[in-house]
Amino acid sequence: MTRSARRTRRMLSLGGLAAAALLTLSACGSSDSGGDSSGESGSSSSAERKPSGTVTVFAAASLKESFTTLGKQFEKAHPGTKVTFNFGGSDSLAAGITGGAPADVFAAASPKTMKTVTDAGDAAGAPVTFVRNQLEIATLPGNPDKVASLKDLTEPGLKVVLCDKTVPCGAAAKKALDASELKLTPVSYEQDVKSALTKVELKEADAAVVYRTDVKAAGDKVEGVEFPESADAVNDYPIALLKDAPNAAAAKAFIALVRSDDGQKVLTGAGFRKP
Repeated sequence: MTRSARRTRRMLSLGGLAAAALLTLSACGSSDSGGDSSGESGSSSSAERKPSGTVTVFAAASLKESFTTLGKQFEKAHPGTKVTFNFGGSDSLAAGITGGAPADVFAAASPKTMKTVTDAGDAAGAPVTFVRNQLEIATLPGNPDKVASLKDLTEPGLKVVLCDKTVPCGAAAKKALDASELKLTPVSYEQDVKSALTKVELKEADAAVVYRTDVKAAGDKVEGVEFPESADAVNDYPIALLKDAPNAAAAKAFIALVRSDDGQKVLTGAGFRKP
């Protein structure tokens, strides 16, 4: 065999070995890459399944009792989480959110107040109605003034409290009064439904138009009087994840609890109606 032939044969042999080595390295790299990708995916999925950290919920005052219960359930189901609440008039809460207050979830007492947040682009996705609420008259225990209807609240000398017209309970009361063609001048307008109810509990007022759920939560501190006009002023309660939520993953899990069968059981037990 000539020197030229031997050289050619040697080069072909080396080339084959190099190609085999490249194939081996490529296979290893592909295998390692696949393993890393799988690990990251599993870790991300695991994080989504296990909420952690603090969830900040802005919620209408009428949700205080039921949401507090749901917050405790959430923390028990997800160790390492904490739910903090800011309860108040839906309009002031909405103003806080659009003004930059840090929050994860907003639960409003009316679509109108939720619209303030969605119009400002501060909601992540479309809000969902999770319960409904109806008005009721709260009177002093034993109903000493014999209030039996919405019209009775217009009697001279009766001290009546209403929510401010800018908050959902006040807007609903106005709607019921307008539908009945009744004129009522309250002794005060309150900024949220709990403040209106407190006036009666402290005997600073004889009656207040509040939500059925608030009358139930007050127990024997007040007496509730239903009135048919309330059927014309039922409020839908929407809930939404906020766009800049600091803890979006846990916020989604809390909203899921609110909308779940267990969540609905707590809410209907508090007097709310299903949507």
